[in-house]
Amino acid sequence: MSVDLVVVGAGVVGAASAYFSALAGLRVLVVERGAIAGGTSSAGEGNLLVSDKEAGPELDLALYSQRIWREDLAEHGDLWEFESKGGLVVAASEQSLASLRALTVHQRRCGVEVRDVAPAELRDYEPHLSPRLAGGAHYPQDAQVQPMLVAAHLLRLAREHGAEVRTNTEVTGFLGAGDRVSGVRTPGGDIPAGAVLNAAGTWAGAVAGLAGVSVPVLPRRGFILVTQPMPPRTIRHKVYAAEYVGDVASSDAALQTSPVVEGTAGGTILIGASRERVGFDRTVSVTAISTLAAKAIALFPMLRQVRAMRTYFGFRPYCPDHLPVLGPDPRAPGLWHACGHEGAGIGLSAGTGKLIAQALLGQRTDLDLTPFAPDRFADAEEAAR
Repeated sequence: MSVDLVVVGAGVVGAASAYFSALAGLRVLVVERGAIAGGTSSAGEGNLLVSDKEAGPELDLALYSQRIWREDLAEHGDLWEFESKGGLVVAASEQSLASLRALTVHQRRCGVEVRDVAPAELRDYEPHLSPRLAGGAHYPQDAQVQPMLVAAHLLRLAREHGAEVRTNTEVTGFLGAGDRVSGVRTPGGDIPAGAVLNAAGTWAGAVAGLAGVSVPVLPRRGFILVTQPMPPRTIRHKVYAAEYVGDVASSDAALQTSPVVEGTAGGTILIGASRERVGFDRTVSVTAISTLAAKAIALFPMLRQVRAMRTYFGFRPYCPDHLPVLGPDPRAPGLWHACGHEGAGIGLSAGTGKLIAQALLGQRTDLDLTPFAPDRFADAEEAAR
């Protein structure tokens, strides 16, 4: 059986790409070496953020994705617990606040909705916040979803439009002649296809390597703490320290932690965020976890009395320039990529999926994909040789 598109990976990005491609009339087959949402999509918080993006292509994609979540996918929002909770970014010092104010100026020019919050107003937004903060900014567009539900339901909706999903099916190679890719090889047999989309998350670099091309996607480990259930709306927004924006944009391989605290519909409180490049090392870092807890307590002193029930971690697909890899790969015609979103993949998945479908159909895409080109690293790689 030949299809128009094989999607490699059944995380949220692969699911969104499969859904919009099937909706557009393409014959789609999704192959996943494990379970649906079994990788990065199952190990995050489900953030749909504009607040942590500096002006540039990633913010453009985040704003576009917000539109897709709130318009194209609005009728399905209840399926994945879409919650437009808003974000509150807080600064502990006047220096940090000055940097945050400069950021909000640039973000407003790009279309981000943001309101500067004075110190005396912070506890109107979050009554349990520390009274020692210098100020903050409120982002009403920030939202939340349950990412495993997103992946599962988008794939179900894709199947309703004719797509097929095969789990426990690993891609071991590509079909093709010369550099051209014309399908995938799996232990269960070859699958011819007009195009193959690499949406393999942290393993996207390895999948690209099967086609003889380099995509520098690396794993970046992050931990999250989960507390005992608390009364509803104990924490009302996604609350994080202003330093988080810099940590997200950093290329440092060493451990970085900046407090990110938010409530869930079930009452538990999620505490992040850490990031470090340690390969696929699955060792639990006591240092990362204890540092997260201490910084969360500095924001919300009442958390000192709250029991942490568990912790979990995952690997985010990191790219050196902090932009995802999207679109056709000219080095291997027929191979496409939708990967490298790091910790923003849940939020950016909706826009990514729609843009990929438009490009596959030869349509003019709603956003220019040039900044995300798969071969943009080629000059640096050549110089390093």
